[in-house]
Amino acid sequence: MSDSRKRHEALLYHAKPKPGKIEVIPTKKYTTQHDLTLAYSPGVAEPCLEIARDKKNVYKYTAKGNLVAVITNGTAVLGLGDIGPLASKPVMEGKGLLFKIFADIDVFDIEIDATDVNKFIETVKAIAPTFGGINLEDIKAPEAFEIEKRLKEELDIPVMHDDQHGTAIISAAALKNALEIIEKDISKVKIVVNGAGAAAISCTRLYLRLGAKKENIIMCDSKGVIRKDRDSLTCQKEEFATSLDVHTLDEAMQNADVFIGLSKGNIVSPEMLLSMTKNPIVFAMANPVPEIPYDLACATREDIIMATGRSDHPNQVNNVLGFPFIFRGALDVRATKINEEMKMAAVNALADLAKQSVPEQVNIVYDEVSLSFGKEYIIPKPFDPRLIYEIPPAIAKAAIESGVALEPIEDWDKYRDQLMDRSGIGSKEIRLLHNRAKRSPKSIVFAEADHLDVLKAAQRVFEEKIGFPILLGRKEVILDLKDELGFTADVPIYDPKTDEETERRDHFGFKYWESRQRKGISLHQAKKLMRERNYFAAMMVNEGEADALITGYSRPYPTVVKPMIELIGKDKGVTRIAATNLMLTNQGPMFLADTTININPTAKDLAKISQMTYKIAKMFGMKPNIAMLSFSNFGSSNSDSSRKIQDAVSYIHRYFPDVNIDGELQADFALNPEMLAREFPFSKLNGKKVNVLIFPNLESANITYKLLKQIDGSESIGPIILGLKKPAHIIQLGASVDEMVNMAAVAVVDAQQKQR
Repeated sequence: MSDSRKRHEALLYHAKPKPGKIEVIPTKKYTTQHDLTLAYSPGVAEPCLEIARDKKNVYKYTAKGNLVAVITNGTAVLGLGDIGPLASKPVMEGKGLLFKIFADIDVFDIEIDATDVNKFIETVKAIAPTFGGINLEDIKAPEAFEIEKRLKEELDIPVMHDDQHGTAIISAAALKNALEIIEKDISKVKIVVNGAGAAAISCTRLYLRLGAKKENIIMCDSKGVIRKDRDSLTCQKEEFATSLDVHTLDEAMQNADVFIGLSKGNIVSPEMLLSMTKNPIVFAMANPVPEIPYDLACATREDIIMATGRSDHPNQVNNVLGFPFIFRGALDVRATKINEEMKMAAVNALADLAKQSVPEQVNIVYDEVSLSFGKEYIIPKPFDPRLIYEIPPAIAKAAIESGVALEPIEDWDKYRDQLMDRSGIGSKEIRLLHNRAKRSPKSIVFAEADHLDVLKAAQRVFEEKIGFPILLGRKEVILDLKDELGFTADVPIYDPKTDEETERRDHFGFKYWESRQRKGISLHQAKKLMRERNYFAAMMVNEGEADALITGYSRPYPTVVKPMIELIGKDKGVTRIAATNLMLTNQGPMFLADTTININPTAKDLAKISQMTYKIAKMFGMKPNIAMLSFSNFGSSNSDSSRKIQDAVSYIHRYFPDVNIDGELQADFALNPEMLAREFPFSKLNGKKVNVLIFPNLESANITYKLLKQIDGSESIGPIILGLKKPAHIIQLGASVDEMVNMAAVAVVDAQQKQR
């Protein structure tokens, strides 16, 4: 992607459809006058009086307990430096977004126009009663050290400067595990730290708590090794100044066991790596360009354990592994501070998590056969679903044991369940889907690429490395649109109607005729049909010229489904094609079937649809719990519709006992575990979260998924076609660019699965 294109896309993302990345959403009813009298005057007086009587009640009656301030003065923003408070606001909003999506913590971002330490501290102290915690961000050193120190001493809520401690915690966990793998004692290893800013100082201090010895540490800044005989050192640099006779980074690296880079890209040479000891540990964490490129480092030293800050290499040191979950645990016990014990608890919890058996969902996302503890897996992956229920309990326990928790947790199993419920945020599923597709991209035919939105989707798929687009349509129109979009990549373009494609059309037509010659299709008809883009696209997939296809943007669904069924055909053992939509709801991801194809399926059809939906849910890394929906519950009606569902459930229970399914059930009972357990304790779905809904007919399924989209705002991925031999997916008429990109990711994952 060109720099101008990246700039345009980034600006558009932040500006549309409304400026910024976060908003405030009411959590209480407000539709009636009665609601408003409770929300404000006169009802609001009651909680005010309760808080006035006992300040602790503020956590009971307001959002303070789940609200974190992300605060900066914009003096050290990312790689941008001192850009001021206003220019830092997009970064702070982004931090707020990460807090919400990873740990369900609400955030107000606060940008303070003050570089004076005392003024900054007084401002933060004045607004602190609003918040349950404070995350300091992008404040330059050495001021950052004093600001954090004083605020921790003078406030009774947790305060953390993530630039210091986030990187320190994640890298310390990685270092602990790396040393364990190579069987080296941290108290004996020589560590070189390149960089002397807030993050480097905090990292080194935490390594000392892990057992490293100060005399074995050499720290460098832009002037070289920080030596005791240097003038004008800050007190933080003095803390790690050495009296050893070394002056440059090259000299420091000789016989070093560990290199920690928190500086700038491409400053470590292969020769420096070669001068290190056996089994060197190199954390090149400058971002986006590491101190030495990952591939070069691994090519230089086969015995290296390498980590970077980048997501496209193993062992990513990413602060998102830390700060959301650290604050989650601190808030949940109303900790008065984030102390050293809590930080060490995070280090140990992250290190231990990397040694546990990795869930299949994580293997699927990262396209690994089986991730396991070793040189290329020393810290958990950012998308590991266990982070939310493994790290916060460790933080909470450390807070309780160190005496800074005001609300200790008594039922830890219940707390873990609550944390898992918090992770039901739909956008995470999209990120997981895209990440999995990117691990092994496939070629995708976009059958209507001469439409602007379809081409936009193809461009996104290419630029985000989800797949390799093949564009079908009027070539001159596609080229004009590509020019308009700045889509300069050289991707294949085919126009099935032109003379250019005569040979390919004839070949496809003959192959199609061979399969349909006894079903009323002549060779002439078959070749003529290949002038139509959907037939041409389907044959490209059939003949191995593409791995998958996306179509349906400009044509009614039934007319697009027909060639897919005729040309691609059903998968082995499939008697009925169906479709499902993955709905990303507030309660987590949920599959709905059949949403577009079978108008009034029989009992046996419903059983087959359930089986296929079960398989697609497993493909997404979910453990399917299926409810067969109806207007009745477990035989309460003797209607034909109810009996049909009873028969379908009985069939699956009899022949496929491993599929966890039950019904017939009304929707509220299926989705409300308490109601289900109370009224139907015998149900196979008791104690399980339903995540697949099978409907009695197309009418009910289609209405439900469209209502969820429009009223609840749930995102939809689909319809996903079930039962075809090859990956062919049909989007809804007029689908959005995002929906097409998501379906392309589904098509890639489907192709990955089928190729296995």
